[in-house]
Amino acid sequence: MLNPSRETARVARGGASGLRGEELFGTAFDGKVMGRFLYFVRPYRQVLTIAVLAVLAFTLTQIAVPLVIRMIIDDALIGDAANRDILQMAAIGFFGVVTVNYVANYIQLVTVAKTAERILIDIRRAMYAHLQHVSLSFMDKTEVGRLMSRLQGDVGSLQEFLETSIFAIGDIVLLIGIVTVMVILDWQLGLLTLSVVPILLVIRVVWLPIAKRAFMRARETSSMVNGALAENINGVRTVQEMTRQQINYDAFEGKVMDNLLAHLRASRLAQIMVPTVDTLTGGAMAIVIIIGGNLVLDRSLDVGVMVAFLFYIQRFFDPIRSLTMQYSVMQRAMASGQRIFEVLDVKVEVEDKPDAATLDDADGSVEFKDVTFGYVKGQAVLKNINFRIEQGETIALVGPTGSGKTSTTALLHRFYDVWQGQIMVGGKDVRDVTQESLGQHVAMVLQEPFLFTGTVFENIRYRSTEAGMDKIVAAAKAVGAHDFIMALPDGYDAILGQRGGNLSIGQRQLISFARAIVADAKILVLDEATANVDSFTERDIQQALARTLKGRTGIVIAHRLATVRHADRIIVLQDGAITETGTHEELLDLGGLYHRLHAMNYASFDDVGEGKAAAETVALGE
Repeated sequence: MLNPSRETARVARGGASGLRGEELFGTAFDGKVMGRFLYFVRPYRQVLTIAVLAVLAFTLTQIAVPLVIRMIIDDALIGDAANRDILQMAAIGFFGVVTVNYVANYIQLVTVAKTAERILIDIRRAMYAHLQHVSLSFMDKTEVGRLMSRLQGDVGSLQEFLETSIFAIGDIVLLIGIVTVMVILDWQLGLLTLSVVPILLVIRVVWLPIAKRAFMRARETSSMVNGALAENINGVRTVQEMTRQQINYDAFEGKVMDNLLAHLRASRLAQIMVPTVDTLTGGAMAIVIIIGGNLVLDRSLDVGVMVAFLFYIQRFFDPIRSLTMQYSVMQRAMASGQRIFEVLDVKVEVEDKPDAATLDDADGSVEFKDVTFGYVKGQAVLKNINFRIEQGETIALVGPTGSGKTSTTALLHRFYDVWQGQIMVGGKDVRDVTQESLGQHVAMVLQEPFLFTGTVFENIRYRSTEAGMDKIVAAAKAVGAHDFIMALPDGYDAILGQRGGNLSIGQRQLISFARAIVADAKILVLDEATANVDSFTERDIQQALARTLKGRTGIVIAHRLATVRHADRIIVLQDGAITETGTHEELLDLGGLYHRLHAMNYASFDDVGEGKAAAETVALGE
């Protein structure tokens, strides 16, 4: 079994390439894709060898059965030496062939199915391991649905190819074997019987491109229907709010009808070959019966040979039909393989250096030295940023939307690498330490809390899996989440739905706060973390955070005055540059951007009594 590690994913991929548009069909055979696919097949080559041998044994028994029947008819029933002994021996031989046929068939089906599942699990592991480490710059511009399609649909196409490709070996051997045996038994009758094959090939040549276009159209319309369905389900609130139900239904009905017509056409074309093959089979059998019958009457052909011909004709078109289907399967597999390996080829832009050290026993100091960074080349988001945060100090980052606040914290956790300058944590450049050890020193609480399917207990200790119930409960109490958790049907063992959908946004945020506290990191980053909680809940959280931040370094991005005003320092950003630094009072006295933002947001409130309390809930700089 392959090891689902970063090394596995790295070995599995070749040169880097970007994700391209989806294709339903690729070339019939792509050597590069096949070569890389064989990397995953190689560990199972011994098992697959057994499967191939079983396929060959099964195929040979299929060829042998008509020969045994021919021997029974000609040698045991009709011939001059006909007797019961030969019949009994032939019956034993027939039973032996059927037994081998059954055993070989069972081995090939079970072995191929199990091996295919293991190989595809290995591919999914490699993709999952790689996607866990790709840079966020890739994830920012890639649709999750497209990645899921590659993890599921494209891997499934490879599974179909793997399960049928080995059987294709048997089909080829069966086809060659039938032709060879018929020619050996009677070459004239054999060639006459095979005269229907060119007709089938001509029909295939005409039918295949038409059918391919029809199948592609059917899949395209199915994708359109699924996309429209998913979009309306996800946006059902907006649909109902805008009373778009009937309009959307009419649009969906049009897509459904297109899908229906496309599938009906594809179905009709798919069914054309069935009666065609049956007709050609009947024609070949008619040739054997008429011409072979006359030869039997003329005593120039044995009855057993003619019967064997009839059996072979019944089986002759099966491998042709199967190989034709295998051609389409291989086309889809090549296209799917190309898309899968494109994912494995995505370059990991943020990687540990070979000699990266662990960030052990470092204090919580943070320093930005001449940092310049952007997401798009030539468009800097941060420009020559310089500031230092001492151990235990809490600073706030404020500024208009797009000023670079969130980018600053993303660089601290090394989700991205700076273009120029240095970011120091505990006196060490974040590029010189392992990302895992850096992550143990930095905890983040974001505006949109993400909870995983599982219990409340598991979500709170998601970062620190060794934490016990006492620590979990203490963290929940510290942020005021304990009471609503205990009100859940199973308390801390309550199962949360997808993204915590069975909780309110505020409750999900409180759990994410508790999770950050349990992580016990030396640096705590709050990126608009109180944006989705009411002012009363925020007040409770502020008290809890005051205790949590004691002795720790805090970086707060907030749009509420209650979160910002008590920071040790406030750093004001505008257009990616630091314009002001100071305490709340100092910045108000300075009369700069912070003062203008404050005046703009609080001009309608008196800074006393109820006005002050209300003012603390109004956005600052957002």
